[in-house]
Amino acid sequence: MENTELREALQSLKSTKVRMTPQRHAILEFLFDCEQHPTADEIYKALEDKFPNMSVATVYNNLRVFKDAGLVRELTYGDSSSRFDSNTSDHYHVICDDCGKIVDFHYPGLDEVETLAKHIAGFNVRDHRMEVYGTCPDCQKKLAN
Repeated sequence: MENTELREALQSLKSTKVRMTPQRHAILEFLFDCEQHPTADEIYKALEDKFPNMSVATVYNNLRVFKDAGLVRELTYGDSSSRFDSNTSDHYHVICDDCGKIVDFHYPGLDEVETLAKHIAGFNVRDHRMEVYGTCPDCQKKLAN
């Protein structure tokens, strides 16, 4: 059964006349079901058994379509591969230094940071992001053993 966000995303694509192929549907569904923030390669590997003729380029092209439609957010961290997040609401990420796991969190205290930055620095602020780095509970357990 499809979740509400996925159903809304599919409807949004349909309204913009984006043709819904089985691969496109599977990629979008994977993103909305995934608690992690997968790379294009991780998405490809997860779906390659179901779609043996699908290429990594197909995954990248569809992610670009989803990004342009505002359905996913591309996360870039240094030199590593882009990761994709189907949660497009304002939120932050905590990232594990050991395994790379990314977990969403929201901190209401930062909601005013753009207004404050504009007021203090005089910038027309477009966006902001914050990442917190540390060791996730799973890696803490591994390190303890």
